[in-house]
Amino acid sequence: MSTLHAADSHELIRVQGGRVNNLKDVTVEIPKRRLTVFTGVSGSGKSSLVFGTVAAESQRMINETYSAFVQGFMPTLARPDVDVLEGLTTAIIVDQQRMGTDPRSTVGTATDANAMLRILFSRLGKPHIGSAQAFSFNVASVSGAGAVKFEKGGKTVKERRDFQVTGGMCARCEGRGSVSDFDLTALYDDSKSLNEGALTIPGYSMEGWYGRIYRGCGYFDPDKPIRKYTKKELDDLLYREPTKIKVEGINLTYSGLIPQIQKSFLAKDVDAMQPHIRAFVERAITFTKCPECGGTRLNEGARSSKIAGINIADACAMQINDLAEWVRGLDEPSVAPLLETLRQTLDSFVEIGLGYLSLERPAGTLSGGEAQRTKMIRHLNSSLTDITYVFDEPTTGLHPHDIARMNDLLLRLRDKGNTVLVVEHKPETIVIADHVIDLGPGAGSEGGTICFEGTVEGLRKTDTITGRHFDDRAAVKDSVRTPTGKLSIRGASENNLQDVDVDIPLGVLVVVTGVAGSGKSSLVHGSLPTGDDVVSIDQGAIRGSRRSNPATYTGLLEPIRKAFAKANGVKPALFSANSEGACPACKGAGVIYMDLAIMAGVSTPCEECEGKRYQAAVLEYHFDGRDIAEVLAMSVAEAEEFFREGDAGIPAAHKILERLVDVGLGYLRIGQPLTTLSGGERQRLKLATHMSEKGGTYILDEPTTGLHLADVEQLLGLLDRLVDSGKSVIVVEHHQAVMAHADWIIDLGPGAGHDGGRIVFEGTPADLIGDRSTLTGEHLAAYLGV
Repeated sequence: MSTLHAADSHELIRVQGGRVNNLKDVTVEIPKRRLTVFTGVSGSGKSSLVFGTVAAESQRMINETYSAFVQGFMPTLARPDVDVLEGLTTAIIVDQQRMGTDPRSTVGTATDANAMLRILFSRLGKPHIGSAQAFSFNVASVSGAGAVKFEKGGKTVKERRDFQVTGGMCARCEGRGSVSDFDLTALYDDSKSLNEGALTIPGYSMEGWYGRIYRGCGYFDPDKPIRKYTKKELDDLLYREPTKIKVEGINLTYSGLIPQIQKSFLAKDVDAMQPHIRAFVERAITFTKCPECGGTRLNEGARSSKIAGINIADACAMQINDLAEWVRGLDEPSVAPLLETLRQTLDSFVEIGLGYLSLERPAGTLSGGEAQRTKMIRHLNSSLTDITYVFDEPTTGLHPHDIARMNDLLLRLRDKGNTVLVVEHKPETIVIADHVIDLGPGAGSEGGTICFEGTVEGLRKTDTITGRHFDDRAAVKDSVRTPTGKLSIRGASENNLQDVDVDIPLGVLVVVTGVAGSGKSSLVHGSLPTGDDVVSIDQGAIRGSRRSNPATYTGLLEPIRKAFAKANGVKPALFSANSEGACPACKGAGVIYMDLAIMAGVSTPCEECEGKRYQAAVLEYHFDGRDIAEVLAMSVAEAEEFFREGDAGIPAAHKILERLVDVGLGYLRIGQPLTTLSGGERQRLKLATHMSEKGGTYILDEPTTGLHLADVEQLLGLLDRLVDSGKSVIVVEHHQAVMAHADWIIDLGPGAGHDGGRIVFEGTPADLIGDRSTLTGEHLAAYLGV
């Protein structure tokens, strides 16, 4: 009988005493080289265990293997709050963070496919125009000449040198593919002078720095109306390149309005701007396709070099499955290894269900699910084994038809000898697990414990929320609502839509479905009329620091601060931890953060305010027996009861809290930092804030993302209440329970990319199941067991 080798005894990842976020001293063993799925309601602690504990510690320990010099350039990670972590392997995290929204980042640049194409064209393209960077839209062509001085043998020698860089960037649009056009009437009122406040750009008042610069530059008279400026004066005001000037004895740089706006506003991502600045940018600036390069981002030289009649811009504009075919047709032994790797990369796109994208697609326009699958591509053909792969709901944004493909990929990664950890809600993916760990029993402070560990069969038999709801199937409604009107879309041709005509019924629950990439978002977000009456809730991330919390994000803190101020006869600013009421020691953060350079920083609760974030004097003020820190420590459900009526009744606060309870966030603490919320919680928080808007039509983009089976029922109830209150609700969704619950379904397809973009079915869910002519119909019938 052979004895077990010591090296083979480490078959488990052991976690003991995990306390990250809401975990309550969790102890768990995760088998290696198996597929483990973590389940539980949204907010039960799945991400805290998988990402916040196991993956975070693995990454931190890898970073510590580098020298102190290298660590200085890496993000510092704190050690997770856990007693023991054993048996970790290198972790690769494939999460749903949106990819960078830099205007120059495309699907091709994010996956190295562009880098390989550039080398291919630089070797085979006719005429030959230069190295790989001659095909890069991020490299500008530069040339220059001059004398250089250097030391040689103790003497200073002067020599003349020339240099030239051939890049592929289009000079007109600087590699962005679009040029900005300014509406000058939105920048200034030409009937006024500068001193009369002619400039209408946010932040450009005559009292501030800009005012002093424009007044004192001497290029024009600040008391003269702009419409009376000479051509030279107007040119100086609008277009003058940065010039050093002296104003009031201070050396400054003067720039015309347009270079200044390009530098301060246009270099940033529009979504990250403050609302008033975004409104100004949308009003004053229009982006049109660059006339010089036709939106390809490349200069004429890069576009002139071709292989088999195709230039690099044509290749990047092709749908990836067509490009893969084209690359397969190139038979050039001189670049065989390059072609082989490029083929593999493009085939991985097709295999993962992203063959409908093109390499020129801006990375910022990918949905969360598409971004996650794009990040998977570089790992699919990796020959590394014994790695821990960590996935965050990999089925997000996938049609049931595509989920089977995703399951195959997860199993392939496991079969190579890797540990695969998946946080997931969809039963179709939970079913393939070798091991299931269910967290709960509730969410937030009611979660954070292990309710079940074992097989899928065992989970079905247990009495946990996941076990009870595992085989739930929503039924098709007996009768559907009658529409009160219709929204007509005619000739929609945005992205891959093929001249679509459709009538969307109003006053009912409409579900728009179809495989990933079939044109759903293009139809709903691109073709529906937008206006005050339409409230659109997308999957964009909530932006917020650890100082923001549900109370500040929803505007709930405002009425509460006013009520405290009124009851105590003081000013409202005292009750803000970001303003006058902040504890002076921790500046209202509740923790003192010590930066330890290359070591992980340490944050300790502030001793002065004991983590309450307010100065002691503020906590002397009470409202109905509670101080402000006690109110912020309440859960949404407690606060909803507290502010409902009687002496503590604040109707404005109660209304917001009611909406938070409606979307299933009753368990959240109203003062909990936004950075600790899960993805599903953030989207529901967004939904709650938008529900107060006056719109008659609500557009929701996959609201079931990050929702547990039990929460989906609650969401359906909320959608019903919205429709019954007279609203029209349009949902882009893949979840069969939402499809079954709809009054009307619009199914796009039949495939993705140029194989999609057509309406393949319109009607009631019952008709779709009876018809079974589309992929959605087949999967919905299978889901309902019809």
